Amino acid sequence: MNDLCADIGYKSINHAGEELCGDHVDVVDKEDGSTVIVLADGLGSGVKASILSTLTSKIISTMMAEGLSIEECVSTIASTLPVTSEHGVAYSTFTIVNLVRNHTAELIQYDNPHVILIREGEVTDYPMTELHIEGKTIYRSSIRLQEDDVFVAMSDGCPHASADVAYNNDWKREDIADFMAGMSLTGYTAKVLSTMLVDECDKLYGYTPRDDATACVIRIRRRVPMSILFGPPADRDDSNKMMNLFFSKEGKHIICGGTTAAIAAKYLRKPLKAKAEIDTQSDVPPTAEIEGVDLVTEGVVTMSKVLAYARNYLQGNESYEEWNYGHDGASRICQLLFEEATDINFYVGRAVNPAHQGAGLPIDFSIKMNIVEELSNCLRSMGKRLKVSYF
Repeated sequence: MNDLCADIGYKSINHAGEELCGDHVDVVDKEDGSTVIVLADGLGSGVKASILSTLTSKIISTMMAEGLSIEECVSTIASTLPVTSEHGVAYSTFTIVNLVRNHTAELIQYDNPHVILIREGEVTDYPMTELHIEGKTIYRSSIRLQEDDVFVAMSDGCPHASADVAYNNDWKREDIADFMAGMSLTGYTAKVLSTMLVDECDKLYGYTPRDDATACVIRIRRRVPMSILFGPPADRDDSNKMMNLFFSKEGKHIICGGTTAAIAAKYLRKPLKAKAEIDTQSDVPPTAEIEGVDLVTEGVVTMSKVLAYARNYLQGNESYEEWNYGHDGASRICQLLFEEATDINFYVGRAVNPAHQGAGLPIDFSIKMNIVEELSNCLRSMGKRLKVSYF
């Protein structure tokens, strides 16, 4: 096991007029620390294609997570999926990326555009072995992972995207590879990279896609630990214990909540200072400063905004520019947790804030705990390793 990890992000757009996408991506973490990513593309579009792609990705990812070999998985799915007599193609194509304990990527590709590998900002060729299973031609590759490797898997709705009835022959896999190679140098997350590619396809389609289009990006990076502290402990006597644990962790430290910040300032014997500049245009409370702490924000209101951004990030990611370029507390937390952190220690105090009780105020203890639970789930869905400790 090394200190590399995979940042995985994907986005789809539906065929114009269809409510369901005919492509499906499934990500499964195995007990040995490996990760299986499957991108399946069902024939056609709409409900039938959605069912076929979902079944394909679920069957493959489940079998591999249970420890079956790639050959067994591919043989089973290849023999299960028939070929249409009309078009002579399978009802569902698929791409499998098996990240073996973050040191090797095993690629299995069947009739989808071949995965693009970008290494050190350059499009890089990799060896492929041709297999014939159940009359189907399948390509297999094994690639030793390096830091900053970027893999781009996609359905065939991405190449040739065009607003015209005919395919756009000026937007080939090679052009997509060049487009993504330039973007890979920016340091964007896998989610943002996949969003940028699919948005470009959508634009080329004239925002009326004639096919489902899905991109799944995998970015290999070093692990980055980070800790966030939200609320004071229920028992004041636990304050020092909580602070000891929080500040003993590697990486950057974020504190949310005025009372919590005051406790931390006292523990560090440093002054708690309000920020001199206040953004009057933002609905997020201003931040503060403590020497030795990377970010100090208000509590529940700020974290509610972070949760809203997290929900959007996992869906259409339309709010990306708002928080990515923002300077308020919520935006800066998102920049740190969504884009930088890979391993997050979340320390949550169970104390009830008397200022939030009564008088019909909408903020209460249950809201705070719900924020913690849902935000934790969102971060895990982003692929973060998360440990939550309550005090």
